[in-house]
Amino acid sequence: MSPGTVALVLAAATAHAVWNIASKYKREDTFLFVWAYTCASALLCVPIGIVVIAKGQQVLDWRLMVGSAVSATLHIAYSLILQAGYDRAELGVVYSVARGTGPMLTMLFAVLLLGERLTTAAMLGAFLIVAGILFVVGNLFRSGSSRPLPGVFWGAATGATIAGYTLWDSYSVTSWQLAPVSYYAGTLLLQSLILTPIALLRRHRIPAVLRAGAMPIFIVAVFSPLAYILVLTAMLSAPVALVAPLRESSIVIGSFLAWWLFREGNLARRVAGGVIVLAGIVAISL
Repeated sequence: MSPGTVALVLAAATAHAVWNIASKYKREDTFLFVWAYTCASALLCVPIGIVVIAKGQQVLDWRLMVGSAVSATLHIAYSLILQAGYDRAELGVVYSVARGTGPMLTMLFAVLLLGERLTTAAMLGAFLIVAGILFVVGNLFRSGSSRPLPGVFWGAATGATIAGYTLWDSYSVTSWQLAPVSYYAGTLLLQSLILTPIALLRRHRIPAVLRAGAMPIFIVAVFSPLAYILVLTAMLSAPVALVAPLRESSIVIGSFLAWWLFREGNLARRVAGGVIVLAGIVAISL
């Protein structure tokens, strides 16, 4: 992997950790928060996507529409499940479990659906991911406000959606050769169109959501598409099996920020667990 591609993925990992931290600050209605930042992201990205199409760098055809539609559905599920997890559990646990289980489930889906075979390194990687996640969450059965089981559940559910959109989006930009910016702009546009009718049913709550979450909405709207477009761009010049593990370096960044900003305890344990998860993801990529 070239230094330029590595820099792209590391920048994406940092942006990803930043927008996840910002979303933890949200207040009010979770669904409307997701709708608001999705619409704001679409307003930023769709004009750029149109320019790319106008310049002939992307054809407006059925592949772009189908690819964006499937991706939009998967990303909506990801966003809603992730935000529900942040409402109910510690960010450090949800984030680490989600980012660890995503690549592991991607590997399992590849085995079950695509007929790929597990190598010894991949099996070792899966073991390390499970070990690292358990290290992050600590005692699964401890009581009190910091009990980790809800975070493990929501993180694993989020990881399943990550595996789904990672496999589909990688296929769309590599096999169908869709331009990352136009592809993701189409995804955001369709997400907005899908979410808006439901949001309008709650329109009396929209002003309160916008007032309470203006800054988190803005940060997520900018950094979420930035992070993912950088990843999609990196996939054009490097295998997804190498891009995915490097992207998950955001686990360590997220663990540190969760400790610093939200006073979530056990920084050393969480960072160490994040490093173990990273080692497992690297082993899977081999």
